[in-house]
Amino acid sequence: MNISAPPTDVIQSIRTWLSDIIIGHNFCPFAKREFERNSIEYTVSDAYSLADATDQFLAELQILEKNNTIETSLIIFSSGFKSFDDYLTLVEMSQALIDKGGYAGQFQLASFHPDYCFEGEPLEDLSHYTNRAPYPILHVLRERSLERVLKTFPDPENIPTRNIAKARQLGSAYWQRVMQQLSATQPKD
Repeated sequence: MNISAPPTDVIQSIRTWLSDIIIGHNFCPFAKREFERNSIEYTVSDAYSLADATDQFLAELQILEKNNTIETSLIIFSSGFKSFDDYLTLVEMSQALIDKGGYAGQFQLASFHPDYCFEGEPLEDLSHYTNRAPYPILHVLRERSLERVLKTFPDPENIPTRNIAKARQLGSAYWQRVMQQLSATQPKD
């Protein structure tokens, strides 16, 4: 039986991850501003099926389309999509909803998962931690906001390279410790 953590605990875990990892190591140059402005929407989903998860993703796109005070949205899967392969299928289907649903050019999708692995990289490579999070997450960003920030950020095309170098510099012991701390409050199956 799967037991979900209370939504408030899930959100707090993600807020800590954002503050300590994503903002703390500057993996995302625009996260700090939105975090401090409280313009991030945190949606905790208990969806297990692709149909339910993609329905929720589509609803989130519609919310963002209607509400300009929300700059970015994180759909956090508190129970489902623990398998990275299942999660990748969800990412692919969500991207198709953006592309075919008339949202291309308006929204962009980023993805995070506890077992995130970049294709072609060894499983033990620390680069994966740039996209690892306590829970599976679909991150919806506004394209216009990304474009605005990237115009002012020096050398934006090298952000992934810098992030990977930083993740490797921090070392395996660091990543094991922080990810264990972030997942300590999660219920076990």
